[in-house]
Amino acid sequence: MESYGLDGRVARRFLRFAGGFWRGESTRSAWLLTAGLALFLILSMGVTLGLNRWQKAFFDALERKDMEAAGWAVLIFVAIIAAMAAIGVGIVLTREYLQVRWRAWLVERLVMLWTGRNRFYHLGLSNGRLDNPEYRISDDTRWATEPLVDLVIGLFSAIIGAVAFVTILWTVGGNYRLALGNTAVVIPAYMVLLALVYGAFASGLILWIGRMLVSAVARKNAAEGEFRFAMMRVRENAESVALSGGAACEERNLKTLYGIVAARWVDIVRQHGRITWVTNASGPMIPVVPLLFAAPKYFAGELSLGEVVQLGGAFVQVQLAISWIVDNYSRLSEWFASARRVLDIVDACDGLDRDLGDPDGETIAIERSAGPEVRIEGLAITGDDGQTIVAAPGLILSPGEHVHVHGSTGAGKTSLVRALAGLRSGGRGRIVVPDSARLMVLPQKAYLPAGTLRDILLYPFEASGIPESRLFEALADVSLTHLASGLDSTEQWDRVLGAGERQRLCLCRLFLHRPDIVVLDDALSALSEDAQAEMEAKIMTRLGHVILIGFSQRTMAARPGVTRFEINRRGGTARLQPLEQALA
Repeated sequence: MESYGLDGRVARRFLRFAGGFWRGESTRSAWLLTAGLALFLILSMGVTLGLNRWQKAFFDALERKDMEAAGWAVLIFVAIIAAMAAIGVGIVLTREYLQVRWRAWLVERLVMLWTGRNRFYHLGLSNGRLDNPEYRISDDTRWATEPLVDLVIGLFSAIIGAVAFVTILWTVGGNYRLALGNTAVVIPAYMVLLALVYGAFASGLILWIGRMLVSAVARKNAAEGEFRFAMMRVRENAESVALSGGAACEERNLKTLYGIVAARWVDIVRQHGRITWVTNASGPMIPVVPLLFAAPKYFAGELSLGEVVQLGGAFVQVQLAISWIVDNYSRLSEWFASARRVLDIVDACDGLDRDLGDPDGETIAIERSAGPEVRIEGLAITGDDGQTIVAAPGLILSPGEHVHVHGSTGAGKTSLVRALAGLRSGGRGRIVVPDSARLMVLPQKAYLPAGTLRDILLYPFEASGIPESRLFEALADVSLTHLASGLDSTEQWDRVLGAGERQRLCLCRLFLHRPDIVVLDDALSALSEDAQAEMEAKIMTRLGHVILIGFSQRTMAARPGVTRFEINRRGGTARLQPLEQALA
């Protein structure tokens, strides 16, 4: 099992990547928010120091029974509280603005990384390279940025607080003369030494006891991601699960997955329980210990009551600074786990780019040319084992040409479609397309994005200039005029419409965007043969000089103007060849 700990390399790598927020286009706003937050924190510490000095003055006034001085101290206290409130508002606003802006920047970069070069597609095909990327981008970015801002605020406050209040312990506490028989031992800055020894012992003990918390949190987060992904799959495939009677099976699977989540939560609870033994034992002692050690000097008249109270307050502040890492150990554990999961996306994308761009490996070249034809030359698509899956030695397609490719399940049709779309690089050969040509591929599973019917029709290009009359015309071409009244309706269209309607709706995009090359990957499988022939004929008529390549499991009857091919498997390799040649 992978070991998770407070690994400094994780922190450095995350800060190098996410620290880009303070560079580039966002530099100005990032640094203004950071500087503003730092200023408010310094002002806050200044007011806290003022409150500590106020305690000395107030309690000295009480000890002297000086009502006038005590009255003035009360008025000063009101001013201090007002300043604290105003500074607190400034801290909250700058902190939360910084958190929101930083997370938004990080999510944007990860989305660009994940969707760029169709990495989301390739990562989905790779086994075990990256699980639950959507959870990592949506949730782990929050837990990798928001708590980190809070942690840095706490650390910054702890450092300046330690410096300020150690000075008070040193100057007010002074030295301590310890009598040992006839000998007196002078302990310099004894309150400082006491604070350091007490804080180091308590903090070290908690760190030792809770050293396994990071790995426990990481395992819990991974289990929660798997459970959430499983529920999402059930929701996305709800109809198939219900029709196949799989509810009971899915219930068992989900219970098993959440059982793992619960078990890993229990492990975290045990770790928290062990840590609580120390925190609950040492916490109540913190305000008492300095009073006990200051009492002898108070009774000897070397300290006033105000100075004792001042030392007690300073001791508490120093302990808060020393125990910062202990008090925030659980949050640090959560942060390291989330930062690691965010970096997994970066690493997976980098690894994928290396695989796709391996200069030593054979690749399928996608080239542009000035000619109008699509040319496939010496194409051989290989699998992960390097063996050829499907070969297409040579094919030239001219504008206005309609090709139908037949192949049984597993023959290699999908691999050839992916190669034409530029999604498969493993293999050799060339695919040459016209320089200005636009390619559109319609897959068998019609994808309808969330939004209005108008959004679905215009997907995936910017097409705001298309008049509404053309939308109505496109719907009429595919026999979906009954949907024209709902162009601006937002529905779950992928559930409202049947399989055939969804495929027809996707065909509308061809008539609206008018591509030069169309690839149909069994995209009309839900239609009858006659309806399929009608739709293909309309594509050729409406789009003029389009090159239409249709892939299907059906063997198309001979039609005028249609060249038929078959992917025929002989031995271990499937070959693309004219249907008449395959039949011979």
